[in-house]
Amino acid sequence: MMAELDGIQPILEGIPSKPGCYLMKDRAGRVIYVGKAVNLRNRVRSYFHASSGHSRKTAEMVGHISDIEWIVVDSELEALILEMNLIKRHRPKYNIRLKDDKRYPYVKVHWADPFPKVTVTRRMEDDGSRYFGPYTSMWAVHQTLDVLRRIFPYLTCDRVITGQDPRACLYHDIKLCLAPCIGAVDQTMYRAMIHDLCRFLEGNTEAVVEGMRRQMNQASEEMQYERAAATRDQLTAIEKVVEGQKVVSQDKIDSDVIAFARDDNDACVQIFFIRGGKLIGREYFVLEGTRQADDKEVLEAFVKQFYTEAAQVPRRVLLPTEIEESRIIEDWLGRRRADRKVQLVVPRRGSKRQLIQMAAENAAETLTSLRARWEADRSKHVRALAELQDSLRLPVPPNRIECYDISNLQGTAAAGSMVVFEQGSPNRRLYRKFTIKTVQGQDDFASMEEVLQRRLRRWQVSREEAEKPGGKLDPAFGILPELLIVDGGKGQLGRALKVIESFGSPGSMSVAGLAKNHEEIFLPDQPDPVILPRSSDGLYLMQRIRDEAHRFALRQHQTQRRMTGLASQLDSISGIGPARRKALIRAFGSLDGVRQAPVEDLMNIPGITRALAERVKAGL
Repeated sequence: MMAELDGIQPILEGIPSKPGCYLMKDRAGRVIYVGKAVNLRNRVRSYFHASSGHSRKTAEMVGHISDIEWIVVDSELEALILEMNLIKRHRPKYNIRLKDDKRYPYVKVHWADPFPKVTVTRRMEDDGSRYFGPYTSMWAVHQTLDVLRRIFPYLTCDRVITGQDPRACLYHDIKLCLAPCIGAVDQTMYRAMIHDLCRFLEGNTEAVVEGMRRQMNQASEEMQYERAAATRDQLTAIEKVVEGQKVVSQDKIDSDVIAFARDDNDACVQIFFIRGGKLIGREYFVLEGTRQADDKEVLEAFVKQFYTEAAQVPRRVLLPTEIEESRIIEDWLGRRRADRKVQLVVPRRGSKRQLIQMAAENAAETLTSLRARWEADRSKHVRALAELQDSLRLPVPPNRIECYDISNLQGTAAAGSMVVFEQGSPNRRLYRKFTIKTVQGQDDFASMEEVLQRRLRRWQVSREEAEKPGGKLDPAFGILPELLIVDGGKGQLGRALKVIESFGSPGSMSVAGLAKNHEEIFLPDQPDPVILPRSSDGLYLMQRIRDEAHRFALRQHQTQRRMTGLASQLDSISGIGPARRKALIRAFGSLDGVRQAPVEDLMNIPGITRALAERVKAGL
């Protein structure tokens, strides 16, 4: 510890007395903690005072600090925002953080488009769209959209809407689209419906229902009975949804209610969304890194990280206990609202305190349920890995398994995939895709050789980089698996072994080929395949890994085919090169959009003359 402190002392001397964020790093250069301070110098130096009285977690962290970086900002508010971004980027070991390194799904309303669509996305962008979420489950998002589409039949196709199409698609016939493509509704009416959809997602259901009733009555008075009946059906559907929304507050202030439950390792946070006095939804989130942190620290970490991701911020957030940075967090949340006023409230009694207690009970039940599921999954994974070690005669349990697959269609757009499972679970951060570069035609064996050669070359490069001062090991390529699987039989296994031997058979890596027909597992120097029992957890894990590799390779192959198809059809037209092709696709969205666009619209693209526009129309 003293040797480490001697190396840190010169760094401490240079830290300024200004607001900002600091990043603690270990010997390998990994960020292990991110913090913020009004006075960086005082805060960082306090970690190394002998009389600091640190908790066991902080003392352990200090023992691993080998380097410190800092970023100076102008205010405490800027430091708060920067801290959240840095935690999200580095996921430091000693910070409390949202579990699962992934982006949560949102409902996205493409409001900037003339005829907005509604889609699901994992990324919020400043593109004029409206976002709702985050949700913890992609399934929950699609369930929500299934209900919404029956009430608000929005567009899902990629047509360029002119209102002049000769006929609508099947979705119009089954009342899941208003068909602006044939002029069944105009732009104003369609956007009014999408506006109602947004208000519904915001929880403003009463205004939506009242507006629909007025439309129904007006249509009836004007003897437009078909339109009145359609609106009546929408009202029936929406009222069924609203029936499930419980009135929980007499005041109409939009609020989020947050409470949590904890065990030794994790904390489960339950959040209720109350809009207009009604409970319109709830979500749970799991935090990790909470061991030895007090309740205020856990709660504060969640509030900051959740509202960094949240699409909407209510006027009031109800909390079970006070948090230290409430003033600056209120200021930050207020800046995210148009009216710039948000209150963090800790209710002591009454109905609001009962809401906190109800959320806490839900959090405890959810954590118990999750714990049981995690234990069941962990037990299955341990059993599966043990079965594979025993059946395949592996020297060690295959805690890291990599699987490779090749996808192509008659030799075109060949793509390869690498998927990684750790402790029996997929680690999607480590997945990698490969565009086949050196193989002509359909030759899956040669394509597999290319993919494995590139993977092992990256392993060599990563090891060399990690040995340099300040170098880091690439988590995807810098670590070899205990078990490498190729999708295929003896032929693919032979090619894989040839590549691995050319790199000196590194590490204690075992190799297997998994054939699709009879789920046979081929091993080196073993004439007969291993066939695991159909009910085996080990076989199920092998199949799951192989299917995941196939899915990932197919997705990359489809992307390449789509781009190749667009490129080949437009590039065959004299005068259209990569730059103009890209501009056309960006402007009109698809090849069909380019095909349907009038000559005058094509001429609006820089570099496209009337003659070239007419050539494009003729060529398509």
